[in-house]
Amino acid sequence: MYPYWLEIGDFRLPTFGPMVVLGFLTAHFFIRKELKRKGIDHELASSILTAGILCGLIGAKLYFVLFEIPTGVTWNDLLGAIFSGSGLTWHGGFIVATVSIIWIVRRNGAPLSKVADAIGIGLAIGYGVGRIGCQLAGHGDYGIPTDLPWGMAYPNGVVPTLENVHPAPVYETLMSVVIFSVLWVTRVHMTVPGTSFFLYLILSGCARLIVEFVRLNPTVAFGLTGAQLISVALILIGVFGILRLLIFSRRLEGLNVGRN
Repeated sequence: MYPYWLEIGDFRLPTFGPMVVLGFLTAHFFIRKELKRKGIDHELASSILTAGILCGLIGAKLYFVLFEIPTGVTWNDLLGAIFSGSGLTWHGGFIVATVSIIWIVRRNGAPLSKVADAIGIGLAIGYGVGRIGCQLAGHGDYGIPTDLPWGMAYPNGVVPTLENVHPAPVYETLMSVVIFSVLWVTRVHMTVPGTSFFLYLILSGCARLIVEFVRLNPTVAFGLTGAQLISVALILIGVFGILRLLIFSRRLEGLNVGRN
């Protein structure tokens, strides 16, 4: 593992932070590209990126502190977790960032459904890039022990382990690339705005639901982790959203046929 890009004396440049930044920049590139293709002001991508970074980091840290820090920790441990560079939970960041981005899009008068489609594509690949940082740093978000041939140890990680475990960040990066590829290929065929974003919710929710079965996170309810419960909610929202869009589209087509 390579938790630090550079070490000179007491100075250390972590690998995790720069990879998260690269993930945001990658997402920004594709969001901007899609907005331009859709005829929407592509400069909006910068505002979306800023809100995503600031509110996403706040939400990710808040979720970690509220739901993933073990009970009984000292105040020093709690403060250390709050101000550390690790402990950023995707779902918490996603929820808070989503609220702020909706407000920005509405304020700029842009079509929310079309912007959401572009954001889904950017999030898919950006998340995958960011997870490379988790793999390099060995932050402890790896999986349970395994004897599979691709299992690996993280002896030099920020949270080290000498056991061969599931490389969960690698799984998530690979699944993110697949999700991005599906969304990228199908984007020109999605004639109803919003469909691509709801598809993103379904695919990303399924991916996290699956990978959590080999993660170390504790269960919360029904034998599922907190991230899995949120994933189920995202999947249901995605399915409901696509069905609603399809029903609305068919009704609209029926009205047009009736008028003709």
